[in-house]
Amino acid sequence: MSDLYAVLEVARDATDDDIKKSYRRLAMVYHPDRNPAADAEGRFKEIAEAYSILTDPDKRAHYDRFGSVPTGSGGFGQDFHHLDLSDALNIFMRDIGFNGLDGIFGGGAQRDPTRGQDIRVTVKLSLQEVALGAKRNVRLKTLVACDACGATGSGKGTRPVQCTMCAGTGEVRRAARSMFGQFVQVAPCPTCHGEGRVITTPCEVCRGEGRIRGERTVTVDVPPGVSAQHYLTIRGQGTPGPRGGTPGDLIVMIEVKDDDRFVRDGDDLTLELPVSFAQAALGTTAVVPTPYGEESLPIPAGTQSGTVLRVRGKGLPRLSGNGTGDLNVKVFVWTPDELTELQRGLFTELAKHEGEGPKRKGGFWSKLKEALGA
Repeated sequence: MSDLYAVLEVARDATDDDIKKSYRRLAMVYHPDRNPAADAEGRFKEIAEAYSILTDPDKRAHYDRFGSVPTGSGGFGQDFHHLDLSDALNIFMRDIGFNGLDGIFGGGAQRDPTRGQDIRVTVKLSLQEVALGAKRNVRLKTLVACDACGATGSGKGTRPVQCTMCAGTGEVRRAARSMFGQFVQVAPCPTCHGEGRVITTPCEVCRGEGRIRGERTVTVDVPPGVSAQHYLTIRGQGTPGPRGGTPGDLIVMIEVKDDDRFVRDGDDLTLELPVSFAQAALGTTAVVPTPYGEESLPIPAGTQSGTVLRVRGKGLPRLSGNGTGDLNVKVFVWTPDELTELQRGLFTELAKHEGEGPKRKGGFWSKLKEALGA
């Protein structure tokens, strides 16, 4: 997949407005009806594809992290199917205010009722929950469907009636001219606001809204390997739309609590392990923590301070599902602040037999002299 930001000629931190402006400019340049060049159609489809991904919060977040786009409902897949020309033209026409190719040429299905709002919540996870995945029950105080009217908004014994202005389609059409010729522009019906139905006798409980204030609980399954840059989208678990309209989505922001034991670098973890001089010199077996429990780690004899020992597969799972990171254990030799008389005597005797330490290799200036032939 090409760099989507380069395709749209925007920076990686571009705002939605920046992306939209650049897309519109490029779409006008490469539109097949305006540009006769052989590669114009391919370029037009490419910028439409990039625009459709970068204006979707889920797909953009996944692309920024993995260089690919998620598939499925709220998932984190790897594949993306390229658009054909009709898809690209639909994206373009919707962006400039037309209801896709179906609306232009007189077709099109009945519009759905007004969509409800999205709900945004934050879930805090420990590092162990990031490693193993987690399930949380999230309580939402929001609008819920009105049971008195069955979410229709109509009073008892009545039903919504078909809108006479749009004949129940929720759309009105009018001819409009553009640089491409005459089109039929499709807009929501001003009488029923795009719903295709009109309520003559509103419900006394919800006053025609089809929803009331309430509370409900949603179970959120968090996959292993997430980080604070991720969020999950649970389709249809947001605020219900008015009068049985399509519900919005639940956006679950991920927050990971700090763990003083580890430093995270992507899917790898780093842990500092203090050992005594005797342990480093003679070797030992240390017990180190991991997100999955404690692990025995052999410390070879003669281990130097600063040595990094790798425990494979004890980092964090990769969000793509392809393997697990590593735990890097950085060993450092600690020096006691105070010595007992026995320790002082033993160290004094040891100092007599230590011999010379390793010679220090040349620094920057000696290497420079070698490079210059001095």
